[in-house]
Amino acid sequence: MSDQAPPLLVAQRGGVRALTLNRPHRLNAFDAGLHAALLAALEEAARDPACRVVLLAGAGRGFCAGQDLAEPGLVGPEVDLGAVIERGWNRLVAALRDLPKPVVCAVQGSAAGAGASIALACDITLAAEDAKFSQAFIRIGLIPDSGATWLLPRLIGPARARALAMLGDPITGAEAAAMGMIHRAVPAAELMTQAEALCDRLARLPAGALAATKRVLDAAEQNSFAQQLALEATEQRTLGRSADYAEGVAAFQQKRPARFEGAPE
Repeated sequence: MSDQAPPLLVAQRGGVRALTLNRPHRLNAFDAGLHAALLAALEEAARDPACRVVLLAGAGRGFCAGQDLAEPGLVGPEVDLGAVIERGWNRLVAALRDLPKPVVCAVQGSAAGAGASIALACDITLAAEDAKFSQAFIRIGLIPDSGATWLLPRLIGPARARALAMLGDPITGAEAAAMGMIHRAVPAAELMTQAEALCDRLARLPAGALAATKRVLDAAEQNSFAQQLALEATEQRTLGRSADYAEGVAAFQQKRPARFEGAPE
C-alpha cells in the first residue's frame, strides 16, 4: 500500500457510518495522520444526523497494532510520552466514549497495545474467534494506557486485568468473550456480516434513548446508588416527552414494529 492512501476510509450505508483504519502495511498502527483523521471523523459523526451508528474496523489482516513505533520522535531522553498520549490516544478514547451514538467495533487479527484499548472503549465489540488481544505495553517497558487500566478491571475483574497487564500474554477473541472483555466472538468469515447486522439493528432504535443509555452507564461508574437513581429519573423525564417514546408505546399497543424518528427505512 502507498503511503499516499488515506489513513481512514469513511463510508455511509443507511444510518451506519463505517470508519476503517487503513494502514494495513503497518497493521493499522497509528501515526499522527491516522489520529487526526479518526478524531475528525468522530467529530463529524457526532454532528451529522444521518449517522446513527459508527462501525469501527481495520483494513487487512489486523485490527490495530497500537502506536506506530516507527514514527519519529518516540524514543530518546527528551521524549515526552505523556504529551504524546494526551494529544492523541486520550483524546481518541474520550471521543469514542463521549460520542452520543453507539460505536460498534469489529476486531480481526491483532488488537495490540492501544489498539486493544480502542476496541474496549467502544460500546459493543465483536471479534473473530481467532483474533488476538494483547496488552503488549510491558514488552517495551511501558504500562497499559489509552484507558486500559480503567477499562480492564471493570470488564474482567482486577485479578485477570493485573495478569494480562503484567504478563502481556495474548488472548483470543473467544477467550476475550468468555471472560466478558467483549460482547461476542464469531467465526472470522462472519465477523463483518454480523457487525453490520448489529449496526443496522441499532440504527433503527431510538437515537435519544441510545445516547442517554451511554450517558447513564458511564455515570454509574462514579455515582452512588442514590445518585444513579436520580439520574435515571432525570433522563426518563426527558425521554418520556419525546416523539420516540410516544411512537414506541403506540407501536406496542398496536402490535406493530415501531418507526423511530430519523431511522432509515
